[in-house]
Amino acid sequence: MKKILLMHGANLNILGKRDPKHYGNVTLFDIEKITKEEAKKFEYDVITYQSNCEGKLIDTLQAETPHCKGIIINPGAFTHYSYALYDALLDTQLPIVEVHLSAIHSREKWRSHSVTAPAAIQVIWGKKEIGYKDAVRVLVEYIQKC
Repeated sequence: MKKILLMHGANLNILGKRDPKHYGNVTLFDIEKITKEEAKKFEYDVITYQSNCEGKLIDTLQAETPHCKGIIINPGAFTHYSYALYDALLDTQLPIVEVHLSAIHSREKWRSHSVTAPAAIQVIWGKKEIGYKDAVRVLVEYIQKC
């Protein structure tokens, strides 16, 4: 089966406990389940990974992406400063959709800039868990066109 890598960065392991105004009430497990169910409709399997460590995210990208058709990533706080993650995303040469649960452009000024977004074919923000369903559809549509 074709595979998509779903990655989550710092602090996303505690979804459901974090500020529900910005992140909603769903857990990381819920998001993974939603994403897997959506991907299955298109005959894709989803590999999931979360880490609070930047280097572990990069190691996982390098190890898993040779087996994948695309990436969905919520880098968490790494979004705003990790040029190393940006480079690793580019190096995969895969289509990437960046997702953010909250409306990052409506929050603190420092959150409005994503250094990882230029590696993505699209960024989805502010749609809570529905953004992950949208990300699957955007990614699959892009892959089918190529």
